[in-house]
Amino acid sequence: MDIRWIVLDVDGVLSDGMLVYTSNGEETKSFSVKDGLGLTAAKKCGIKLAIITARVSPMVERRAKELKFDALIMGHANKTEALRSLCEEHNIALHNIAYMGDDLNDLGPLSMVGLPMAPQNAVLEVKRIAKFIATNDGGHGAVREGVEFILKHQGLWDSVVQDYMMEAHNHGQ
Repeated sequence: MDIRWIVLDVDGVLSDGMLVYTSNGEETKSFSVKDGLGLTAAKKCGIKLAIITARVSPMVERRAKELKFDALIMGHANKTEALRSLCEEHNIALHNIAYMGDDLNDLGPLSMVGLPMAPQNAVLEVKRIAKFIATNDGGHGAVREGVEFILKHQGLWDSVVQDYMMEAHNHGQ
């Protein structure tokens, strides 16, 4: 397994998939800090990050900026086409991509990539083609599990843990 890019859906993967509106009509989303730390670890290991989502959301834009995502494709209902564009633009081979999706509109990209992944609460059709299924639901650490799976299989996880141990040790002096 040689994963160089992790590409994620948002609703049901990075968030729990619930759409919450405030009384003045603004949408809110929540994101898992565990997912965030995992994605930061992937970046430190040289893996690039991308989001492909059919919706347009300032919260997603902010989260992508915070975690220094390499690509953000919003408002793209045809995720297969969006993935192909991402590959062309960044010269990525499909077998070097891990993609996590949870619903029917993710089936195209999932069927194309080297490592199709799903959160525990993904629909059955997605789980059938996923090579990795998290034990956690989307928005509740599923992405983190996928990142750990990739980094462990690529022999990078121990160095991530070691870096955090060194950081804790250095701050303790």
